[in-house]
Amino acid sequence: MPVCQWCNSSEAIESENTVYWELPDGSRTITLTNTPCIQCKDCHMTYQTEKVIEEIEEHLLLIDTKKLEDVLTYEEFKATPKWLKYNYFNFGSDQ
Repeated sequence: MPVCQWCNSSEAIESENTVYWELPDGSRTITLTNTPCIQCKDCHMTYQTEKVIEEIEEHLLLIDTKKLEDVLTYEEFKATPKWLKYNYFNFGSDQ
């Protein structure tokens, strides 16, 4: 069982929720349903892990966001074909 990053409770569980994400160019937002998250039973916080946030941000940089539907599941989003093999502008991590 994960530990809540907000209150350090061991009563956190892995779950899914709906998130709203602004596209990198700021032109609009998309809705991602069934997105992996952590829900804490003690403090009631619901949040995405840093890993999930990085996956979403990275994928948005590698796909044609103009073709994205306004609402899609997290799995549909992750299945969107990439234009680039990897993010050439991410200088801080190994490719």
